[in-house]
Amino acid sequence: MMQRVALIDYGSGNLRSAEKALVKAAAGRAEIVVTCDPDTVANAERLVLPGVGAFAACMSALEARPGLIEAMSEAVHGKGAPFLGVCVGMQLLASRGLEFGETPGLDWIAGEVRRLEPADPAAKVPHMGWNALTDVSDQPIVAPLKAGEPVYFTHSFAFFPKDEENVTAWVDHGGRFPAAVARGNVAGVQFHPEKSQASGLSLLSRFLEWRP
Repeated sequence: MMQRVALIDYGSGNLRSAEKALVKAAAGRAEIVVTCDPDTVANAERLVLPGVGAFAACMSALEARPGLIEAMSEAVHGKGAPFLGVCVGMQLLASRGLEFGETPGLDWIAGEVRRLEPADPAAKVPHMGWNALTDVSDQPIVAPLKAGEPVYFTHSFAFFPKDEENVTAWVDHGGRFPAAVARGNVAGVQFHPEKSQASGLSLLSRFLEWRP
């Protein structure tokens, strides 16, 4: 039976391009279901949480869908389903976000989301465009993305886990910050796989095969 991947629709942008990229990466190996239905999410074999915009707005949109966070937690923590957060979807894994005040996050990976403050004045915020990864770990999703491989970013805030062992790749933009994180069956990337061409598609393909 084909595995079902829940691409969580909670009103955040970039959903269609994320869906197209996942369908392409799946190449018929998985069914990609765009959904906010708690039962569908709770019973999915894998979950992907996209996100574009402000941390507080995305978190409140997630909370506004009855039973959705509980269903995500049941799938991920109760059943061990692999989870991938993308951009703000990764940031929501944090304990809290510090954009427009303090907002509690999912707290699935301890840490906080704070504004990028590059030491180099030439490094603009928002951080937009292609940038090379550094210090890529052996975590299965990111390992084949060699240090120096460019991926596509667009953001002003970054997630800084409390324990740096949860960081699986870094990037430098007038200062170093995490480009990818993972803890157990939960992973996240700050960059956009759906905009990162072959590198992004290969990452999504590995997520669909990941057995944490």
